[in-house]
Amino acid sequence: MGLRIPIPRGVSLRRTIPYCYRQFSSTPIPSTPLRSKPELAYQIWPSLDNSAAIDEDRSPIVFMHGLFGSKQNNRSISKALAAKLRRRIWAIDLRNHGDSPHLSPHDYMSMADDVEAFIQRFKLHKPALIGHSMGAKTAMTLALRSPQLISSLISVDNAPVSAKLGSQFVNYVKAMREIERAGVTKQSEADKILERYEESLPIRQFLLTNLTRNPASHILKFRIPLSTLASSLDELASFPYNPATAPADLKFEGPALFIRGTRSGYVKDSTLPVIERFFPRYQIVDVEAGHWVISENGVGFKDAVTEFLKDN
Repeated sequence: MGLRIPIPRGVSLRRTIPYCYRQFSSTPIPSTPLRSKPELAYQIWPSLDNSAAIDEDRSPIVFMHGLFGSKQNNRSISKALAAKLRRRIWAIDLRNHGDSPHLSPHDYMSMADDVEAFIQRFKLHKPALIGHSMGAKTAMTLALRSPQLISSLISVDNAPVSAKLGSQFVNYVKAMREIERAGVTKQSEADKILERYEESLPIRQFLLTNLTRNPASHILKFRIPLSTLASSLDELASFPYNPATAPADLKFEGPALFIRGTRSGYVKDSTLPVIERFFPRYQIVDVEAGHWVISENGVGFKDAVTEFLKDN
């Protein structure tokens, strides 16, 4: 049976942690013409030459962002978790995001292929997987089809079901396309257009982290392939496995934590039987937040992850 576990006492779940949008330098993985298993871009905390800060007996963590996100968005929380847990964290850019290559298709099986290749490339021994939204479904897909590769799973505000994406994601693509057509040269000009589609400043700032500047024309463009992602929205709303037709032994029997935002509708109580079908050792933690759990309540997220991973 699944287990609901509380956030430790003394943690204020109403505290909101702002987004971190600071630009930082990283070494991107160059784009290649590969049709599958691209070399994903990544950052590591702590660095590989700093072994004193980690417990080498603990498995590493692979951290995956959501749609329109990147490893950049998880920088602060990755550093905090690495220090707290004394485990090395590999924050990656999924295909068509951040500094990773652009290629089709953009679906969960392909992204799971990429992450599996990443784990094998760096010989990561049974890592724990953390994924938010799109990254959560990618992590769940990999856990179900290659359970021997990982030790545990943390799904942040998503469930292993097919469910329609919120209309805001379609609007975000429309807004980003309008920004590109306008040929803006200032981020404030891009934000003015985006404001017509999204009133939340933190979400607008999050989306605008994808802007890059043409050094010759100074025109701002999005580094993500908008056409590829726009045509993949229906695919991203789905899940590769149906509990009614999947083989009975298709399940991940390791520990799994599902963190859901109390103001989000992505992990409804009606999905719990499906979660239990695929992840029989699951736990549920409700955190005071909307869908953007990590940025809206970094303290609640960090404490839930720390409590779960201290024994897993």
